[in-house]
Amino acid sequence: MADCGAEEEKGEYSNRQGAERRMIIQPTSLEDPKLNKLKEVLVEWINKTLKIEHIVVRTLEEDLYDGLVLHHLLRRLAGVQLHIDEIALSTDAQVRKLEMILTALNETLGLNEEKAKWNVKLIHSRDLLATLHLLVTMARHFQPDLVLPVNVSVEVIQCEVTKSGIKADKQTEFITFQSNSSEVLERESNKESPIDELFKLEAHKIETVKKAILHFVNKNMSSLGLNVTDLDKQFADGVILLLLIGQLEGFFIPLSEFFLCPVKSSEMLHNVTLALDLLIDRGLPVQSVDPQDIVSQDAPATMRVLYYLFKKDKNK
Repeated sequence: MADCGAEEEKGEYSNRQGAERRMIIQPTSLEDPKLNKLKEVLVEWINKTLKIEHIVVRTLEEDLYDGLVLHHLLRRLAGVQLHIDEIALSTDAQVRKLEMILTALNETLGLNEEKAKWNVKLIHSRDLLATLHLLVTMARHFQPDLVLPVNVSVEVIQCEVTKSGIKADKQTEFITFQSNSSEVLERESNKESPIDELFKLEAHKIETVKKAILHFVNKNMSSLGLNVTDLDKQFADGVILLLLIGQLEGFFIPLSEFFLCPVKSSEMLHNVTLALDLLIDRGLPVQSVDPQDIVSQDAPATMRVLYYLFKKDKNK
């Protein structure tokens, strides 16, 4: 059993009675392949989400503790812009910045501070367990179709310092989906987004779905005198996508906000990025879509965006 004074991954917090608790991850758990897989998936998710902002995360504990990455995720995923310094150099400045970010994140996630398994002190002290709990909660909230490894857990020693001494208790802390049912576990592990499943179907079935979405697009674009025949090519510059969003959401996007006749790749990228930002603001789970993929006429990326528009319109 680990010593309560050991330097493994740990977290510290106080309970309602003021007793200080400290949670230490057992060293053997840090070598668990499922834990490492979860970390890889989360790093990949963050990097894909922030690719447009040229931010690259390599390790969760070292790259998230100061709040910079979390702030960019909050802005990108929830459309929340905080008026704080981009870079905080001193410890005090980092803690103040992190406190504002976590407060906004908790509000967005619908959690109060008592229910959250993370806090400013834990994240800033590079606590792996708290960081994982936060990121898993964010991923499930902002991108429900992201496939996370199931039944990821760690063995921890929870030490509580009280007036009468130190109490130590060994327990299992689950980070992702907990179940004893092999059937449920298999279903959860193999869960994929509808678009990922679509492109595994036979070619004629894919074409059937494309025709349905094409009909949906043209039905909503007919009032503008526009007709789409190729989903990948005609959505690559972002113009029709922006006009479609305007038609479906009932608003006009000022022509000064985008390039109506884009020629350069940078102009197309601007249009597509604007369109995705508008969709994210309206709650569509397209955070994982890279604008450059649509500009490059990547069929799954384009279909993913159009599918969510189609689904939202159908559920009105």
